[in-house]
Amino acid sequence: MEKDDKKNGGGISPPQSDSPAEEKEEQSAVPADESEKYRKQSEEYLDGWKRAKADLLNYKKDELKRLEEIAKFANEELMRELIVVLDSFDLSLAVTDGDEKRNRGVLMIRAQLEDALKKRGLERVAVLPGDKFNPAVHEAIAETDGEGESGTVAEEIERGYSLRGRVIRPARVKLFK
Repeated sequence: MEKDDKKNGGGISPPQSDSPAEEKEEQSAVPADESEKYRKQSEEYLDGWKRAKADLLNYKKDELKRLEEIAKFANEELMRELIVVLDSFDLSLAVTDGDEKRNRGVLMIRAQLEDALKKRGLERVAVLPGDKFNPAVHEAIAETDGEGESGTVAEEIERGYSLRGRVIRPARVKLFK
């Protein structure tokens, strides 16, 4: 009997059930509770994983949009500098010295530059005399007396430009008083 006691940890033997049916009931009741607990826990983990995955996908989409926006307007400063070059061409064409070949050449170069800028999203802000003043696309630099309605454009002083829908230089205009 000593050998049996040593195997059982010092002579203490586990309690024996009276019948095999009682033993089955005890064993099946405990695992059902634990099974439910583990099932709920696994559902919580799965839901958390799904939320984390959805958050990651949303983050990736947001970052992609942000990077596209940065790429879209990355050359905005260059466009602003080239607008000044377009203005210089306009000034050159405004001062005619009678040399038609030179004027035609300057006009052709200006048109090529303007086409290249249009391909990259630069557009001229359209302004006509009589247009209602819009502070989003116009900058009022002077007022004049005249036959126009008060608060409308009398004259465009300097062209305005937008890059892919965003105004990068408002049109400078003179308004009627």
